[in-house]
Amino acid sequence: MKADVYGINGKTTGRSVDLPDAIFGVEPNEHAVYLAVKSIQANQRQGTHKAKERGEIKGSTKKIKKQKGTGTARAGSIKNPLFRGGGRMFGPRPRTYSVGVNKKVKVLARRSALSVRAAAGNLKVIEDFTFEAPKTKEFANVISNLEVANNKTLFVVADNDKNVVLSARNIPKASVMSVSNFSTLDILKASRVFITENSVKQLKDNLSK
Repeated sequence: MKADVYGINGKTTGRSVDLPDAIFGVEPNEHAVYLAVKSIQANQRQGTHKAKERGEIKGSTKKIKKQKGTGTARAGSIKNPLFRGGGRMFGPRPRTYSVGVNKKVKVLARRSALSVRAAAGNLKVIEDFTFEAPKTKEFANVISNLEVANNKTLFVVADNDKNVVLSARNIPKASVMSVSNFSTLDILKASRVFITENSVKQLKDNLSK
């Protein structure tokens, strides 16, 4: 499909680029998207939760009362989980929540997410741009010119330009990511996606396999 190239002033440049249907025009695979997002969110969990069990509680191991004749249940230690201040039974332990997903599924998920945004008209191609120094105001002007100041926006660039990334860092609804770093979840979180001209070729190389 053909896509017009927009300038950072918000107007068309008169140029157009070919967006391959194999990436931006596929039938969305919802299950692949689900697996990719599930994997991303699971891998972000730290899994450092821990509760002390009876063997880790500080206290005496002396038998607190005789075995029989008390009229109550037998108890062997003050660290018994049934007592206040005792260890916890079956408490959480450190673990990993990571979920693996095949590379082809990840690629299919990103294709599906990009195709959904393109079909809805929420994906546009913009010219390559950079800043001489990190300036939040300059990036805010770009967003304003593109009329997406009130939308969650993702800018996909060929290489992480440090000045552009730092300029967007303080804008809560905008993010800048390179072709090799953005994920399916990043696309779904953004209601508007902008792809630079140079990143289109890199997307073909990364997602056409």
